Amino acid sequence: MNNRFKDGDIVQHFKREMLSDEERETNKYLYEIVGVALHSETRELMMVYRPLYDDGGMYVRPLEMFLSEVDHEKYPNVKQKYRFEKIDE
Repeated sequence: MNNRFKDGDIVQHFKREMLSDEERETNKYLYEIVGVALHSETRELMMVYRPLYDDGGMYVRPLEMFLSEVDHEKYPNVKQKYRFEKIDE
């Protein structure tokens, strides 16, 4: 997992930077890392994660996409380098 995240880490999506202080209090765009899974058909590594807001369901995203950098041409004002980054608690 490139040693960037471990199970249980809390990470934020870069769009959290765009929230108001009031919206940030709802934990929007905060996620708990569940772990990495292997897609049974494609053998692609997938990140399993759970949002800390709304329904708290469980989601997967291709690991490569999860670890990718923010498209700073599309989002020029975003300071965060990666799509998801660990937060200090």
